[in-house]
Amino acid sequence: MSSDSALPQGKEKVAAVRSMFDAIAPRYDLLNRLLTFGMDCRWRRRSVRELGLPAGSRVLDLACGTGDLCRDLEAAGLSPVGFDLSAGMLQAAQKYRDSGKLQAPMVLGDALCLPVPAESADGITCGFALRNVVDLDELFAELARVVRPAGRVSLLEVAEPTNLVLRLGHRLYFGKVIPLVGGLLSDRTAYEYLPKSVAYMPPANEMLALLAGHGFEAVSHVLLSGGIAQLITATRKS
Repeated sequence: MSSDSALPQGKEKVAAVRSMFDAIAPRYDLLNRLLTFGMDCRWRRRSVRELGLPAGSRVLDLACGTGDLCRDLEAAGLSPVGFDLSAGMLQAAQKYRDSGKLQAPMVLGDALCLPVPAESADGITCGFALRNVVDLDELFAELARVVRPAGRVSLLEVAEPTNLVLRLGHRLYFGKVIPLVGGLLSDRTAYEYLPKSVAYMPPANEMLALLAGHGFEAVSHVLLSGGIAQLITATRKS
């Protein structure tokens, strides 16, 4: 993980992430759809399919935000519970609960210290928040604690294309266009931080090794949509 002094670390990072997502919560869904051209919906559905869990399975969705992944999990017949640091995000999710589009409980809580018993979840999902936790090793240790043997995890995150031309175009879009549009429609400071936060991410092979070290097997990594997103899946050893 990057030690870039321009990015917050430790408790400062927790406070910054919470404040940022509180600020952008009201228009978070709109910006996601606009800035990804709707591809984020396909990525989340793919992450749910890759869980491969039977109907009724209990799935914890970490950094659940406004409940996008929880709604996809429910549509697949699964039983999700959402957790998020941001009260603003959970408040924004309430509109889906009020309209009957979301049934899942939504809990204010830290993904590094989940208020659930050991081996109580059949699966874990997390959408675009790996770079926002303070310590990935602690996160993966917590996943290992709460996921039952043979349970599954499916973790979505942004990525950079391996193709040079695509990578240059992606850097321009991610670093310039997203802050501009985000600033016009929401909070510019937050949408300037989001591209920079990619510096927190270690290489994929390091993340896979961390998961394996915490008792996961069948660890897999795939790039999506030309490499602008990545999906990591794994199974808890029996």
